[in-house]
Amino acid sequence: MIPLLVILGIVAVLVFIFIGIYNGLVRRRNQVKNAWAQIDVQLKRRYDLIPNLMETVKGYMTHERETLDSVTKARNLAQQVPGGDVGARSKAETELSSALSRLLVVVENYPDLKANQNFLALQEELASTENKISFSRQFYNDTVLRLNNQIQMFPSNVVAAITGFTAGDFFELTATAEREAPKVSF
Repeated sequence: MIPLLVILGIVAVLVFIFIGIYNGLVRRRNQVKNAWAQIDVQLKRRYDLIPNLMETVKGYMTHERETLDSVTKARNLAQQVPGGDVGARSKAETELSSALSRLLVVVENYPDLKANQNFLALQEELASTENKISFSRQFYNDTVLRLNNQIQMFPSNVVAAITGFTAGDFFELTATAEREAPKVSF
């Protein structure tokens, strides 16, 4: 009778450990989803700002149609990427950031535009949004790191394999130019 109770006790402890590890994995996965949603919120904010910025700039930059079109095209492509595809979203956002950087460099040639209050307010809002996107990306990558660590470490890797948890994808910069600080002064 006592050996049976000991075996039942060991099984009960293992079940509780399994449940605890599983719940921890679920919590980490949900944190990754939340962090990704925060990136989406900031990207939506950026997408909403770009048309206003473009309208303000259009009146001044009549000869820079190609630059304006590239920003619009990059924005539209980035909005069409499915929300859960981290790699494709990362690539599209890199292209959009690159197009925006080119636009801001071209603005240097238009002193009246740089003095326009609407442009200055939009520029400040865009810079603030870019900072928030950067912080959201960092938070997302930190959260993915914690999930991936838990999935790969023993004994939670056993539970992750049994229950089908997979490692998350990091939000990485694909263009080497993105890794360098932009050189734009206003």
